[in-house]
Amino acid sequence: MTSELIVDVQPKDISIALLEDKRLVEYQKEGRTEQFSVGNVYLAKVRKLMPGLNACFVSVGYERDAFLHYLDLGAQFNSFEKYLSLLGDGKRNIAMTKACGQPAPEKEGSIQNTLKQGQEILVQIVKEPINTKGPRLTAEISFAGRYLVLIPFGEKISVSTKIKSGAERARLKQLVQSIKPKGFGVIIRTVAEGKRVAELDTELRILVGRWNDAVARIQEARQQQSKLPLLVYEETSRTVALLRDLFNPSYENIYVNDERVFKEVSDYVTLIAPECKNIVKLYNGNVPIFDNFSVTKQIKTSFGRTVTYKHGAYMIIEHTEALHVVDINSGNRSKSPDGQEANALDVNLGAADELARQLRLRDMGGIIVVDFIDMNLPENRQKLYERMVENMKSDRARHNILPLSKFGLMQITRQRVRPAMDVKVEESCPTCGGTGHIRSSLLFTDALESKIATLVDHLGIKKFKLHVHPFVAAYINQGVWSLKRKWQMKYGLGFKIVPNQSLSYLQYVFYNAKGEEIDMVEERDMQ
Repeated sequence: MTSELIVDVQPKDISIALLEDKRLVEYQKEGRTEQFSVGNVYLAKVRKLMPGLNACFVSVGYERDAFLHYLDLGAQFNSFEKYLSLLGDGKRNIAMTKACGQPAPEKEGSIQNTLKQGQEILVQIVKEPINTKGPRLTAEISFAGRYLVLIPFGEKISVSTKIKSGAERARLKQLVQSIKPKGFGVIIRTVAEGKRVAELDTELRILVGRWNDAVARIQEARQQQSKLPLLVYEETSRTVALLRDLFNPSYENIYVNDERVFKEVSDYVTLIAPECKNIVKLYNGNVPIFDNFSVTKQIKTSFGRTVTYKHGAYMIIEHTEALHVVDINSGNRSKSPDGQEANALDVNLGAADELARQLRLRDMGGIIVVDFIDMNLPENRQKLYERMVENMKSDRARHNILPLSKFGLMQITRQRVRPAMDVKVEESCPTCGGTGHIRSSLLFTDALESKIATLVDHLGIKKFKLHVHPFVAAYINQGVWSLKRKWQMKYGLGFKIVPNQSLSYLQYVFYNAKGEEIDMVEERDMQ
């Protein structure tokens, strides 16, 4: 299996698509102004204690206060608190060993006996705000790398349970023990298997540097008496964070259409896998990057309430407050000559393949209930369960799958870190503005020429790109004496016509030479 990562950087947002054998399996999209908050570390104050929940609310700068449960304080909580106390006004450098060895909070303890309102604590976001809930926090701070996870004030070295070889586990433990500074614990991740000490040491130094930078920010804030909450460590960008967890030697290409993000990704790949640095490529094509790699089409066919898969069968996905519900239907599929049972098994196995992809693609978390087509034979029900388990092995999120119940329902729980990805595949009409009436499509190209004339003759913008629907682009480019050629003879050669699959039939967008959108839509265009 080959993997490709496509990064589409736009003025307002960044989209990341992971393709496996040219098939879309993961999709992330976020605004340029938004930050990837999971992993961020804050110095914050306790806003409110909730003894009934044995938890507290902490202000970390979000609209809603973040939630911290007593059990999420972590074994090193008292060490962190003592270290913050020793830092004082931030003018002295304090060795970590002076705060190590503090007793862990009692397992049956209470939040009101451990924290008080207004107390300063160091917290890390582990779950983004979802619906009406604020972020979820932990006080057990960690810094994740590709091979290692660093835990300040811990002394234990743990190895991923997915590394089965006893000799390899012992080797890795011994290597990390020899390079680990005092006052830190380390978790060795699965991808560290077979790695040399030099690679592990390089990453460990980077992770320790991140902790030192966080401490330096706390010291600086205390010297300047800055207001809290204070962001002391910001997780790497979504692109790099996704790479950190997903990257493997089977990657053939990583395409990026922005020079700054291209350099960021290239530097990171060079750091973790120098032999793969040439797979990072800057995309300069005229066609939008997602259109070029057929991502736009896959997004439009993969999201939405109804998802069709092989031979006309389809599934309906509904999102509720408490859980996600999936209903499997055979659709217009012709009956199998082997009977209803064989037909049901075939449809269900196809649904298991598609559902595993949908869970990753939409990042659905929490409880998922799937209503498969009824099957009578126990061996077929077991075969379906085993197929689902096998398909979910490639899912990085923690999950648990139960066999089919008596009612033919399969229950799945999947780790929820951020809100489920929801892409609206139904297009609102940008042409009529909701009135239901538009100007004749025969006049559309005349309107476009008028916009071009305004840009060139009145605004003095000679170089720009005009994005239109592929059908419109084909009409403008057809023939030897095409409309495009006539416009170029009249207004110069500085503009390009770009077909864009994400636009509706009579929609258009102008971009200047810097890639910034030029707003040329007028109210009369919709009448």
